[in-house]
Amino acid sequence: MSRLARAAVAALLLVGLLPAVVAAASPTFEAPTAEATFGTGITFRQAFESPVPLARVEVLLSFPDSLGPFVAQAAGATAAGARELTFRWSLGEDGHLVPNTPITARWRLVPADRAVAPFVGPSVRVVYADTRFDWRTVSGDLVRLHWYEGSDAFGRRALAIGEQAVEEASAFLGVTETDPIDFYVYAEQDDFYDALGPGTRENVGGEAHSDIRTMFALIGPNDVTDPWVAIVIPHELTHLVFDTAVRNPYHFPPRWLNEGVATYLSEGYTASDRGATEAAASDGRLMPLRALGGQFPTSAERFYLAYAESVSAVDFLIREKGTDALVSLVNSYADGVTDDEAFSAAIGTDLAGFEAAWLADLGAETPVQHGPQPAPAGPLPPGWDSGASPAPAPSSTPGSTPTASATPDPGEGTTDGSPLREGWVLAGAALAGLLVGGSLAFVRRRRAAAGPGAAGPPDRAAEPQRDDGPARDDGLDTPLS
Repeated sequence: MSRLARAAVAALLLVGLLPAVVAAASPTFEAPTAEATFGTGITFRQAFESPVPLARVEVLLSFPDSLGPFVAQAAGATAAGARELTFRWSLGEDGHLVPNTPITARWRLVPADRAVAPFVGPSVRVVYADTRFDWRTVSGDLVRLHWYEGSDAFGRRALAIGEQAVEEASAFLGVTETDPIDFYVYAEQDDFYDALGPGTRENVGGEAHSDIRTMFALIGPNDVTDPWVAIVIPHELTHLVFDTAVRNPYHFPPRWLNEGVATYLSEGYTASDRGATEAAASDGRLMPLRALGGQFPTSAERFYLAYAESVSAVDFLIREKGTDALVSLVNSYADGVTDDEAFSAAIGTDLAGFEAAWLADLGAETPVQHGPQPAPAGPLPPGWDSGASPAPAPSSTPGSTPTASATPDPGEGTTDGSPLREGWVLAGAALAGLLVGGSLAFVRRRRAAAGPGAAGPPDRAAEPQRDDGPARDDGLDTPLS
């Protein structure tokens, strides 16, 4: 830093415009602990000694795929000295966790003196596990199978299906998988649903969680040879490979594309799905593809139709454009592109154009779009269009009423860039600043008067997502047949 810069910083410190960083003795942290109890939650403990009073003590919880830690307050104002604090994550109050979810926690001490920087302690890692059963494990090149009922042959059979599914999906999508995939097999429906949580639909037989690279399936010990098992395992594992192919922090592909690819690779476009799609097309029950970009419908008929439409659209894309076009489309999402950008680059038309071609192939009319509709474009203020052409005169603007002052007097200084115009701009900006500042101050006063809980519960959207809990919820599941 130059002499002039140091002098400027010193001057700002003197007048109080730049907060000083006060050096303080560091606290001492003992090793933190974390204990997970299935069905209840996780208990975190930290013993420490602080040389300064604290404004609050926080726990920083890092979940898989989260953009940053979830911050929870463990204690308020705390005097200097030795303390041991406990923070509990409750599944019923703070959010459900699926088994095999790892969480890393660190404790942060925030001094009462705001000039003193917070102190962050060491980390502790815990895995929330289903401890109800005596799990047996057998491992392949990538898949680790865990099961608690059934013979060794059952385990080997399920593992072989999983290994083959990952290999074929990886080859199809051009993905190289290196990290292990955990595959948990439940023998009883109630045990399966208890593990996946209260939001699990009653017709789900398998679910993949890409954030923790874990698959769950409901397979009885006598059902391993059932043809459905050879479908559900490849279907769910294809979701994990698909996630590897498209992973990016900006935009995830439409769900119908994800489910369509998984269904296409695990069972193809079956006669049952074809019949359901064609019947819906003939009687006007088809759902728009844009309606299937997120969660699928909850009613059984619509739920199964959503899968049928998804694989129908993928089958049509491959028939018309080829497998390479589908693979190119899927892989382009890794760059964080929009749906229209991905489709235009891969097949030469945007998503709406692809949907129209798919509907035409089915002989279906465009489905009626329900729900909120885009508002019609309103008129722009004069000069707010492209800027390439002059704004119309007031008399030519629809609905406007010409007045005697519509044409400015050249001597009044009202042309662009004039002192009078600039003065009005500055005055308007100042007034806007006062209004915004006053509004923020009003909001702060209302929140302060309402108390600490007035702002509502902490937003856990950073972890969101793929399943009703802190970890991202892909909501990818296979229906029971």
